[in-house]
Amino acid sequence: MQNNELLAILIYCCLMCYRLSTIATPLADVQLSDKLYKLISYLNKFSQIIKGANESLKTLEKGNALLVILAADTEPIELISHLPILCEDKQTPYVFVISKSRLGRACGLSRAVISCTIKSDALTKGHLKRTSLNEIINMLT
Repeated sequence: MQNNELLAILIYCCLMCYRLSTIATPLADVQLSDKLYKLISYLNKFSQIIKGANESLKTLEKGNALLVILAADTEPIELISHLPILCEDKQTPYVFVISKSRLGRACGLSRAVISCTIKSDALTKGHLKRTSLNEIINMLT
């Protein structure tokens, strides 16, 4: 087998082990996930995080979303499968993280969260610098 085939098999096994959806792309690596969780925890103190799929949808439709973070282990994935399409229509960056429970803890909740959104007010109110956001978005590409 070639390296590409082995890599594809390894990725498939990891997806099945964590019960991640195959449509969960772009999937954040460990380093980016840690940065996102820290960013969410920080911005949650200033009420700049929208929690939940329905609230994220409303924020996206109004055009107030800066970045959408989705959980790749959402069951069923159809609960959030419409959000990446809307993000692409609105030209809003989005990323999947592995754990919905860790996403919930980062949002300051004891429950799992399948989607959260960073408000665009985070830039205007000075809680988030444009350079730190650009660094995270560059890691996505």
